[in-house]
Formats: sequence, C-alpha cells, structure tokens
Amino acid sequence: MSDEIKRVVVTGMGVMAPTGKTVEEYWENLVSGVSGIGKITLCDASEFPNDIAGEVQDFDASQFANAKETRRMARFSQMAVAAAATAIENSGLNLSEENGERLGVVMGNGNGGFPTTEENAATLFDKGGMRMSPFFVPMILPNMAAAQISRIFGLQGYTNTVITACAAGNQAIGEAAEVIRRGAADVVLGGGCEAGISRLGLGGFHVIRALSRFKGDPSQASRPFDADRDGFVPAEGAGVLVLESMEHAVNRGANVIAEILGYGVSSDAFHAVQPDENGEGAARAIRFALHDAGITPEDVDYINAHGTSTPLNDASETKAIKKAFGEAAYTVPISSTKSMTGHALGGAGAIEAVAVVKTIETGTIHPTINLTNQDEACDLDFVPNQARRVDVKFALSNNFGFGGQNACVVFAAVND
Repeated sequence: MSDEIKRVVVTGMGVMAPTGKTVEEYWENLVSGVSGIGKITLCDASEFPNDIAGEVQDFDASQFANAKETRRMARFSQMAVAAAATAIENSGLNLSEENGERLGVVMGNGNGGFPTTEENAATLFDKGGMRMSPFFVPMILPNMAAAQISRIFGLQGYTNTVITACAAGNQAIGEAAEVIRRGAADVVLGGGCEAGISRLGLGGFHVIRALSRFKGDPSQASRPFDADRDGFVPAEGAGVLVLESMEHAVNRGANVIAEILGYGVSSDAFHAVQPDENGEGAARAIRFALHDAGITPEDVDYINAHGTSTPLNDASETKAIKKAFGEAAYTVPISSTKSMTGHALGGAGAIEAVAVVKTIETGTIHPTINLTNQDEACDLDFVPNQARRVDVKFALSNNFGFGGQNACVVFAAVND
C-alpha cells in the first residue's frame, strides 16, 4: 500500500432509473424536465392513500447477465448488475487485461429485498416454510448486489456494502473513492441500488406518513422545496460509477470525465427517522466534504440536493446549506433530481451522482420541476422548472438518511 494519496477519477457510468436505462436517455429527460413517476405496476397498491412511484419501465435483467442467474437475484441486485455492466462498457475497461485483485466494488443499499421478503412470507403462511424459495436468503441479503457484481465481473479485491438508508448510494461512492485514495485498489465500482416497491415497503412508509398523498397528475407529485409538498414519492433504480486512480486511468488511455475531490460523513445523533430540524448534522457533512476537497463554499458552482419533497427534510436541508455556505448559499444554484425520479432510497445518491457528473460534463443544470409555489422557508436558488447553462467546475452532492446519517461528495471537472 502506497503512502501517496491518489487522485480518483470517474471513467464510466451506468444507470437504471425511472427516467431512463441509459445515461443518455436518463440525462436528456432530466434536462427536459420529464418525470418518470406514474401509477404503480409492480404490485397492487389500491389499499394505500396513493398508488404512484418511480418505476424502471420495461426492465429486463437478462439483457445484462445470464437469464438463469438473474432469476436467482432479487430485483435490486438485478438492477445493480445491469448498471455495473453498462458502466463498465461505458468506461472502455477491459476486465480480462486487469489484475482482478486490484478491482473492487462498493454498493449502497437500504432494504431492496422487500418484494422477495413479501413473496416468501406469503408462501410461508399459505403453504408452509418448506415451500419457500431456496434462494430466499441469498436473494434478500443487502450485500448481494455487491457480491453479484463482484462474482459476475471477476472483481476479486476490496468489496463492501454500505447500509445507511437514503445516504447509502452517496456514501458508497465516497467509500469507494477512499479505497483508491489509500492505494488498496486501482479500480472500484461505486454505486447504489434499491427495488423495494411492494405492499410491504409501501405500507411501512405510508403508516409513518412519509409518502406523498398527491391525487393529481403523478408527474406533479414530487415537489421538492414547494410549499405544497406533502411527502416523497417512492422509486427504484441503480447507479454505478467506474472509479479509478488517475494514474491507472491515464495509463490505459481512459476517457476521464470527472474527479472525486472530497467526501464527508456525519450523524445528526438526533432522531430515528426525522432530520435535525436545524440542519446541524447535514451542515457538518457538507463542511467535512468541502474541507476534504480543499475548496470553499464560494468555489461550489452547483449543489445536487437531497431534496426529497418532504416538509421536514427540504426545510432542514435549506438550513444546512445556509449554515455551511453562509452568504454563498444564496448564489449557488441547487436542484433536486428526485423531482423527476422520485426517491430511490439507498440507490438515490448513486443515481444522482450520474446527474452530477453529466452536469459537469455538459455545463447544464437540470431543473427542479413542480416548483411553482416556493416555500418561504426554502428561499435559495432551486433552479425551478427550466434547465440552466452554467460552467460547473465544482459540484456538491447531498444525501441524508434515516437515523440521521449524512453523506456528501464533491465532484470536480478534471484539471491535469
């Protein structure tokens, strides 16, 4: 292991999201303000106050891995493998030419096995325990997304799973970068996944009144920072970044599209499900990330907000940005990807990381849609309804999870 702190760059991306199953489709829809939220088709949601979600439409896992193998995976692992496969292809990485011991994977996940758990619980109660699937346990374990990616693609080095609820995808990318920075791997796939849309998952979130009960056009239900927001819209999906040391990327002639410059994690130490209403914990994570990146708030050109569309979270995040940025908070553009994708929980940060890299690459900030009546308590520049052209050199991505667990990552344009 080298004593040198290595630079970490992004060389490939893959995404499975409600707004697209390729990076190009996903990004084009975000920039155009196209929502991926609609009526739930993955389960019967008629008993609940609302029946909308961000689903990945027409997803076929067998397009990305062996059909027999994918049938033995839960949907969250299927999506993770699909995103990893497209990220590897996008990066131009030839795995057969790499030392497998220097390749790793870190994935974030909340509890993507809800549908499989529900199905097997029904079998248990209706037909008995000996009729359950023999693949039940290896399908639902949260580490199986990373394990399946590792197994299928021959990544024999550092492997880990981050389980910090809605912060997990972002934190997994940060942890993956740390593995490379300390010299423990040359390439690490970092990302997150979630596929929990089921009666079990919906019921759990509805009874704590976390989900939107919006009754109009589903595409208008996710309303981050709007005065009329009433809860988040559940979603599914996966995002994976191919991260490499700068040295390794340059040596193989890779197309370097962004750099991970800083990473910060904190805890609210406050409440099991509610954010600290003063934003103190989230502000700490932001400050830690900026310090790690060696930049000031004034350097940041864009913030991809956690922006869940819940009354408590959006107000708390606004306060956190103000605490961490001071007066600079009022000049930095901010937008919420979840206004179009919904909230993919453990997969959200990784799906949003793809958007952040595309923002840097294209100089375009996607909008926060449905922001028609901005909350007075959320008085920052949330880029309402229309994309904006901005030269983005430094971007901050925020994600905050149940348990008060916060993760922030600073991305940057690459300077030689």
